[in-house]
Amino acid sequence: MLRVCTAVAGPSDADDAWSETFLAALRAYGDLRPGSDLRAWLVTIAYRKSLDALRRARRRPVPHGTLTDRPAPPPAPGPTWALPSGPLADALAGLAPKQRLAVTARYLADLSYADVAAVLGTTEAAARRNAADGIAALRRCSAAAPASRRTPAVRLPVPASRGRAAARPGESR
Repeated sequence: MLRVCTAVAGPSDADDAWSETFLAALRAYGDLRPGSDLRAWLVTIAYRKSLDALRRARRRPVPHGTLTDRPAPPPAPGPTWALPSGPLADALAGLAPKQRLAVTARYLADLSYADVAAVLGTTEAAARRNAADGIAALRRCSAAAPASRRTPAVRLPVPASRGRAAARPGESR
């Protein structure tokens, strides 16, 4: 869920959105229908709380004037799997909201397309289209980046839920 929050709200507001996700989930857990997909339900809450955090961040006042120079505090230790800053994070932030959520839910939260569709509130075909369009946009951003800014080939992990059998030793794909 923290990956979804980081991808939508950004690294500065992800922790707050993540905390609010689980507070809201605890409050609403009693109303959850039996047989519901808990993971898709949590991703939906995380996405909505991340959007709320993003909206709050846009309404924060921007200080104007001179600021005194103070040493920056040391960085807080964080998870090593959080979205890095850089071209990939910038490209992900530049996607349309539905594409960003589809890519994040599919490749970072490892949800099936049916679950992504439930999170987006669309059909499975639309969820596939949003994820494919998002990946295509990320590839275009990668191809358009100057060679000096390009990072080595970044490949999104293939979700385990795709049902592909593992290659046997000695076989290549």
